[in-house]
Amino acid sequence: MLKSISLALNKVFAGRKNQDSSHIEDTDIPAKKRLIKEEEHKIPRRYLDDNALKVAYRLQDAGFEGYLVGGCIRDLLLQKKPKDFDVATDAHPEEAAELFRRSRLIGRRFKLVHVRFGRDLIEVATFRAGHDSQTENSDNEQGKQCDSGMILRDNVYGTIEDDALRRDFTVNALYYCPKDHCVYDFTNGYEDLQQGILRMIGDPEARYKEDPVRMLRAARFAAKLDFRIDPDSEKPIIPLAPMLKRIAPARLFDEVLKLFQSGHAVKSYQQLQRLELFEPLFPLVQRTLQQPLAVPMETLIHNALKNTDRRLAQRKSVTPAFLFAAILWYPTQLRMQQLMKERKMPPLPALHEAAHNILDEQVKSTAIPRRFSTPIREIWDLQLRLPRRQGNRAARLMEHPRFRAAYDLLLLRESSGEDLGGLSQWWTDYQNANEQGRDSMVHSLGNSDKPKRRRRSKPRREARQ
Repeated sequence: MLKSISLALNKVFAGRKNQDSSHIEDTDIPAKKRLIKEEEHKIPRRYLDDNALKVAYRLQDAGFEGYLVGGCIRDLLLQKKPKDFDVATDAHPEEAAELFRRSRLIGRRFKLVHVRFGRDLIEVATFRAGHDSQTENSDNEQGKQCDSGMILRDNVYGTIEDDALRRDFTVNALYYCPKDHCVYDFTNGYEDLQQGILRMIGDPEARYKEDPVRMLRAARFAAKLDFRIDPDSEKPIIPLAPMLKRIAPARLFDEVLKLFQSGHAVKSYQQLQRLELFEPLFPLVQRTLQQPLAVPMETLIHNALKNTDRRLAQRKSVTPAFLFAAILWYPTQLRMQQLMKERKMPPLPALHEAAHNILDEQVKSTAIPRRFSTPIREIWDLQLRLPRRQGNRAARLMEHPRFRAAYDLLLLRESSGEDLGGLSQWWTDYQNANEQGRDSMVHSLGNSDKPKRRRRSKPRREARQ
């Protein structure tokens, strides 16, 4: 009881400070609150996450504000099923964490609280304010920006109005209050949602400079929601696209997964190319695409992304290893051929060195964890082994843990237009055949791909003296 009173008093005094000194940076949009009542927004209460509501109610009972916010409300208004639910509050992270037994403070650049309910996780964020706010946080950590305007730390706290104006797009700045069941709109996001417009809050150029990843989010949301990007929000993207090269490769890897493994990979790729955002993520691939090629590289990328979308629609598993293996296959193959020509290397050693070179260059842009880079190498290695089917090799290859992924890449290569002499169809038939049929298929190959053994010349014996 005493803890709840103490937290509530802290909230009151912190709130007064915020109201006296809050100021919104880089935006000329006034925070005019509009309440959309339940009879208008028509979000069914049964679709709201019980655990997220528990978190919001607990915050409110302790004297704080608590709202469901962001993508979950946007998706519910679009009659889509949200992937997760987030909560926003005026409680500081340390205050919010005190209210929940299974909670954990995370982040330094952007402090958050994670509250666990079994396997479910609810993310709780404190209202943020502009970076020129004079608010003193309890931990003395202000927001921090570099000279280019990029946010290095974002722990300046404010009011719900401040928070709405600090979010990226108007359609993501909608707050649902569990008490009155109204949607709170401060940026005209509800109207933009109805019109299918993706609009950046504030000055787009300044907001992209604060966090260049917002440009990738613009491409992703436009693809996911099938929205058109507001012209003023789109205009700065191409000139500012090179700023993505300053972002940590590990963070860009996560963004690539969101772009390509959320069920809208083909549309995301089209948006990335249109906005010139693909090159900062895959510079080597983009350079290769701009060269005259004798291989169907872009068709393979498109088919791999289409295949990923199809598998997700069928609720099948997908792995980043296969997608990266497909996207980077032709640059790797071209490098392998170069090594074979210039250094007279055999195919397999040339492939191994080419794989090392290509992956080393790619991780400078998007980090690839070892748990994925190793399978990528194995999938590529099998592209050279799959044509060699003599004897019991075919049966052994099928036992390889990466056989299925390698076979899928082989299918995509041939269906994209690469001439492999019907190799993918042979492997399809082989998998469907019984044991006798498989033996017959292998026998019919003859010795066409069987390597010839070199005879060792016996050393001459010296004549006896």
